[in-house]
Parts: sequence; structure tokens; C-alpha cells
Amino acid sequence: MLEFKLPSIGSDMDEGKLLEWKIKPGDRVKKGQVVAIVDTSKAAVDVEIWFDGTVHELLIEPGATIPVGTVLATLLAPGEKAGAPAVAAPPAGRRKISPAARKHAEALGVDVDTLAGSGPGGAVMLADVDAAAAQRSLAKPAAPSDRQAEMRKAIAAAMSRSKREIPHYYLAEAIAMERAQAWLSEANAGRPITGRLLMAAFQLKAVALALQKYPEMNGFFRDGAFQPVAAAHIGVAISMRQGGLIAPAIHDVGEKSLDEVMRDLADLVKRARAGSLKSSEMSDPTITVTNLGDQGVEAVYGVIYPPQVALVGFGRIAPRPWVDAAGGLSVAPVLTASLAADHRVSDGHRGALFLAELRDWLQQPEKL
Repeated sequence: MLEFKLPSIGSDMDEGKLLEWKIKPGDRVKKGQVVAIVDTSKAAVDVEIWFDGTVHELLIEPGATIPVGTVLATLLAPGEKAGAPAVAAPPAGRRKISPAARKHAEALGVDVDTLAGSGPGGAVMLADVDAAAAQRSLAKPAAPSDRQAEMRKAIAAAMSRSKREIPHYYLAEAIAMERAQAWLSEANAGRPITGRLLMAAFQLKAVALALQKYPEMNGFFRDGAFQPVAAAHIGVAISMRQGGLIAPAIHDVGEKSLDEVMRDLADLVKRARAGSLKSSEMSDPTITVTNLGDQGVEAVYGVIYPPQVALVGFGRIAPRPWVDAAGGLSVAPVLTASLAADHRVSDGHRGALFLAELRDWLQQPEKL
């Protein structure tokens, strides 16, 4: 029997509210299939399953708020048949309930005699108590201001943890963008407005290619050690219209064309603001890119999102005095790219080389 548990959809998630099941007992599911919608402090997320099987039992009712790691459903593995073990009924007049569930019910003010147990022989489980308490709270829906407060709370927890645990170092590099702007203008000349490339897609692809040479910027620091990841799953910092910030991932950016990265970026921003993200997009970014150029700032020095080990920031492209390789002075469009990196994994020397590699890619648009 396989257990499908509520995954951690980001390091700042401790619990989630089950909004909807997309499956029912008897359904066959495939790895990567969306099986439920869960509300986190930041967004409603489509949760995928990561194994094949047949749904045996749904253990949590929609409306329940449960901790990360709670078993939401059980499934039969391919080829496995459901057994039907006999379970003795509890003596008349006694509810079968674990001491932990009884104590939890008392703390929440839930009457256990009104609960239909989901455990063996109808035993009342902790999840049954949580579901009943959650159903009771549904009568009072959260106001938009509550949602914003919860998101700020989640962001504060993650960023406080980051600054407390991660020894940051910061570097920045000014990059001439005249060639990139000219190339982008030419590439967009024959395209419809909806098919045009944005500089943001160009920057994401350049970051992914620079990571191939400096993989210590791409991965996770867990259990006291760095865990590198070969693929660049780049988290894109997206500001929400109601306030707050999320950073879901575009997967395998280094393997995609600029057109594919652009389509994925537009789709991600649209779904993020519509509240239709997938759990994998929230849980596995290997590095984050934040771009505040459209806000008019010259540079941004970000805070690393744990357990990631680096964050790249881009400011606005603005005309500045520039001395070229031949010593000539001119006015050129210049971008400030910054790096926040984890000193437990890399040093300033390697960080500087990474930024130099990123600079070189941004100045060779025809090779992206």
C-alpha cells in the first residue's frame, strides 16, 4: 500500500488546506498527475503525485487544514490487490479513538462522538479531528487582508531563517547591454506583439548557461551538505497584485530555446496571479532570479530562499558613461547584475567568476 502525503511546497510551508480532490477511489493515476488542490499561505496550488497506482482511499475531506507530511490518501501499487482484513468492532458504547486524537479533540473543542472515524474499524484518527475542526471554521472565510497577512508571515519566516542560517556574500557587475538590446529589437521586428521576446527571458537563459560552468550556485544546502542539481530550475520572483511575492520555477531553462523560455515565463506569471500553480513549480527551484528593473531601481541585492544557495538580481537597463575595451568613452545602456551566494558552498572568487560568465553570455545574444 502506498501513502500519498501532503508535500512541503516551499521551505516556508508548515501546513496546507485541502480545497479539492481531483481523484476518487478506484482511479488509476500516473506520476506527475494533478490529484488535489491545496491552499498554502501564498497561493492555491495543484498538487502532483510522484508514483503510479490506483486510488484506494481518500483520508482527508476538502476543507481540512493539515500539517505537511499528513497522509492524504492511500493507493495500491501497480499489480497490488486490495486486501480485506477483518477488524473487530469496538465494544458497544465505546468509540475507538487513540489517546492522541482524543487529547487533540479536547484541545480543539471537537465532540468525538459526532465523528465518523477513517481508521481501521472506524477508529477516530488525528486527521478526523483536524477535518472536523476545519469544517467548523469554513463558516468564516478568510478576508483578503487575512490572506495578505498570512503571506507576509510566511515570507517573514523564510527570510528570517535565511538571514539567520545562511552566511550571505554579495557581488555586483555592471554589464553593457547595447548588443543585447539591438539583437532583441531585430529578433522582435517580424513578430506579433504576443510573440515577442522580453529581456527577462534573455536573462533567465543566460543565468542557466552560466550555471553549467559554475554548478555550485545551483542546488540545495540540506543536512549540513550541498546537494548540486544538474538541471537549472529557475525560480522567478513574481509580485502578486494583492501584495506579497512568490517564486515558482521554470524547469530545465538551460535546455530550452529563448522562445520556449519566453512562453514558459508568460504562462508562469499568468498562472501565478490566477492562483493556478503546480506543487513541483513551488517546491523545486534550484536558484532564484529577481528582476526589479521595471520598478526603476538600479540594483537589487536579494535574500537567498532556503534551501537554495544563490540568488541573482537584475536592475534596470539605463544609459550611463561607459569605457569600452579600446578605451573609448561613450554613453551606453548598462545593467547591474548582482549575486547573493551562500558562503558555506562557494567563495567570492567563484562568485565573481560566475558573474563574469553571466556577463559574457549577456553580451553574446546570438549564442543563446
